[in-house]
Amino acid sequence: MITIPYLTAVSTYFSYGLLFAFGQLRDYSRRIFDWWSTNNLHGYAPICLAHEDFYIRRLYHRIQDCFGRPIASAPDAWVDVVERFSNDNNKTLKRTTKSTRCLNLGSYNYLGFGSFDEYCTPRVIESLKKFSPSTCSSRVDAGTTSVHAELEECVAKYVGKPAAIVTGMGYATNSAIIPVLIGKGGLIISDSLNHTSIVNGARGSGATIRVFQHNTPAHLERVLKEQIAEGQPRTHRPWKKIMVVVEGIYSMEGEICQLPEIVSICKKYKAYVYLDEAHSIGAIGKTGRGVCELLGVDTADVDIMMGTFTKSFGSCGGYIAGSKDLIQYLKYHCPAHLYATSISTPSAQQIISAIKVILGEDGSNRGAQKLARIRENSNFFRAELQKMGFEVLGDNDSPVMPIMLYNPAKIPAFSRECLRENVAVVVVGFPATPLLLARARICISASHSREDLLKALQVISKAGDLTGIKYFPAAPKKQEEEKDTIKLD
Repeated sequence: MITIPYLTAVSTYFSYGLLFAFGQLRDYSRRIFDWWSTNNLHGYAPICLAHEDFYIRRLYHRIQDCFGRPIASAPDAWVDVVERFSNDNNKTLKRTTKSTRCLNLGSYNYLGFGSFDEYCTPRVIESLKKFSPSTCSSRVDAGTTSVHAELEECVAKYVGKPAAIVTGMGYATNSAIIPVLIGKGGLIISDSLNHTSIVNGARGSGATIRVFQHNTPAHLERVLKEQIAEGQPRTHRPWKKIMVVVEGIYSMEGEICQLPEIVSICKKYKAYVYLDEAHSIGAIGKTGRGVCELLGVDTADVDIMMGTFTKSFGSCGGYIAGSKDLIQYLKYHCPAHLYATSISTPSAQQIISAIKVILGEDGSNRGAQKLARIRENSNFFRAELQKMGFEVLGDNDSPVMPIMLYNPAKIPAFSRECLRENVAVVVVGFPATPLLLARARICISASHSREDLLKALQVISKAGDLTGIKYFPAAPKKQEEEKDTIKLD
């Protein structure tokens, strides 16, 4: 639970109030001037109504240069950010032929597989030569190759489940598979901060949806008790099935799921556990097997394990791992398997190769080194940010660390100042976060060197001083502490 400082909350409300007031004034003025202009809709209703795109027109466009920055290189520790300019106050942005070399703190390249790798890349190129960039078919037609079969076996073995199914898109893994697993008469109990793909999948299922307080097992148990006692709406019949959906690492908070407690509660009330490990698989745990390995949870106690290949494995797509019966059922019913084009063969080969490196099956210990480095880098960077006085969300070992900005004016100020110093960061605001909880989301990689991290800390500290986002007093420096000790002696 984030507690906003009182003065920060007041100033944030005031800022949004000003933006809303002036935005409404400009909209009113535009309606007056448009009254005499020619209407070219020819009887059609406007496709974007004023109240629907108000936020985009009056706030987002002002700071659009801070989002969607194109890059011209692999998403490694350093990236080439393409320079853009605008002639209409940021309403449209035009790319130039120039680029700036920036330290990359925005990509999900947790283990560094997003760029050239001595083991993975040659095998991917060989796969591209043997097959093609696309299968041009769904899995049930002509889109299953020997590489796809090997990938599903490899993933199942890696996560510790009997079987797995892979899809070509991580977002679609949740949004397309949840409606297959549960429908009308079922109950989905979802963490309040679950990803949009989970939210949309739950809505599309037709099941009843209830939400529990973020990462709070006690509230989950209370909701389960109430819903089991009440039963289905109107009829009060028992639920056909109950599924609790949580994430391993919450992508906007950097927090690790309290999985042991949640699994225990679900066992008690006979509810299925659906675990989304998009940001945790490959990134945490001694051998990169995610939150189950980190927290000592038996994978047999998690009924449906979901994950993506876009973060730690440097590829694309997602997977569902579970019992053989579950996976066979999904292969018969899941639209992402039946109708969507299968994951490209080179992408599948990249995942297989990355898993082999992580497990040391490439004949080296680079995988263990990467896992140790991502853990060391993450904990070092988080500790240093906290010492500087930033409000940093999340837990130790998590490579995701949000820095709270709150005020809308500080979103572009922080982002532009970091870019000016050749550090590329991701800033996040409404609707990806609640209106008052804007933040900068830092993603750490095993490919970052200690020098990279020190440079980033220096730039972020300077930007934090300029924008006033150090909401806590900075920790005293070691030298000052030593001097004080000498004086006392």
